Amino acid sequence: MKHTPKFAVITTALAASLAFTACASPAATKDAPEEAPKVLTSIAERLVEEGYPGAIITRTLPDGTAETATAGTADLAADAPVPADGEVRIGSASKPFSAVVALQLVEEGLLELDRSVDTYLPGIIKGEGIDPKAITVRQLLQHTSGLPEYTDLVVKEAFADRDVYRSPRDVLDIALGQPADFPAGERHQYTNTNYIVLGLIIERITQRPLAEQIRDRIVTPLELKHTYLPEPGETGLRGEHPLGYHIDAKGELRDITEYDSSTAWASGAMVSTPAELNTFMKAVLDGELLEPAELDQMLTGIPTGDKIIPGNTYGLGIESSELGGGTTWGHNGYIPGYQTINTVAEDGTAVTLTLTALPNAIYDGPLDGSLDGPPEEFFDFARLSIDALDEALSTP
Repeated sequence: MKHTPKFAVITTALAASLAFTACASPAATKDAPEEAPKVLTSIAERLVEEGYPGAIITRTLPDGTAETATAGTADLAADAPVPADGEVRIGSASKPFSAVVALQLVEEGLLELDRSVDTYLPGIIKGEGIDPKAITVRQLLQHTSGLPEYTDLVVKEAFADRDVYRSPRDVLDIALGQPADFPAGERHQYTNTNYIVLGLIIERITQRPLAEQIRDRIVTPLELKHTYLPEPGETGLRGEHPLGYHIDAKGELRDITEYDSSTAWASGAMVSTPAELNTFMKAVLDGELLEPAELDQMLTGIPTGDKIIPGNTYGLGIESSELGGGTTWGHNGYIPGYQTINTVAEDGTAVTLTLTALPNAIYDGPLDGSLDGPPEEFFDFARLSIDALDEALSTP
């Protein structure tokens, strides 16, 4: 199932769910990460100077060799070193995992991209302005379904929500209690609800848990040791990790590492490491997980109008941008405590950058902008991590 990579990879827009000294440690690539070149260390240190508690940058070369830099601290209370390849919550960087499973089911003849969701979940997807016979699986994957977003209703204050378990059906009920945003297929609008529905379809078809499908189809074949979808009720991280921080209702930065991510499920609940995420993204683009026809479908993108990176397009669970090195493909991940962005270049070089807080938890300016959203200064701050990723990719 080998396919020559046609594009590169990067993460882009902020998802709706809205540290550094050169070092080495075991990783999920063929070899342990080597000591980072000075450029990676300096990039990481600059991000910590902007206020982020800690960060990890891992660059995996085309031959599989990984270089890792860290800066800042893994624990603000203890000033502990940041683990070079620690486990982190990857937020919406989980979506490519769900998308790959779905596309493998397409290969197996068990799922059709242009069949309606009502075909696979009869009688379940319904609500004001929602026509389940008009919404296709492709539209779920590409965020053109018009289904309403649920995160704004349940993640208003992360610390109040951190111990709440919600089943996928609970989450879906919350989403479908709102009217459709627009008729299916009218336009692109990033909505986490799409991937909750996709996860339910995967489980209905396979008659097995989504976590098991991701493990058996992706994690085990790629020999990923620290990549998983948490079990119901699991709130901690299993392996060595930096603490994640978020701003509370009083405006204070607090540890939010212990967090029930069930609400995000198929759309953003997974855990991985920077090196393992590089391994996965490289495998996707190299055709190790998908046949050429399905990979081509995955990489067929539509414009998104993203405010962080102009020219962004979204395929099937993966997005593209234009960086200094050319066209790039990948996916961002934002969840309370962690932001993870990644890129795979045309030559097979992959970079993943993880920061242990979200931009809105660190940004010290006003977040109340116009009716169009936060002020431009906030987007400038959020772009710092994208610029850092671009520099790490393009500088030897």
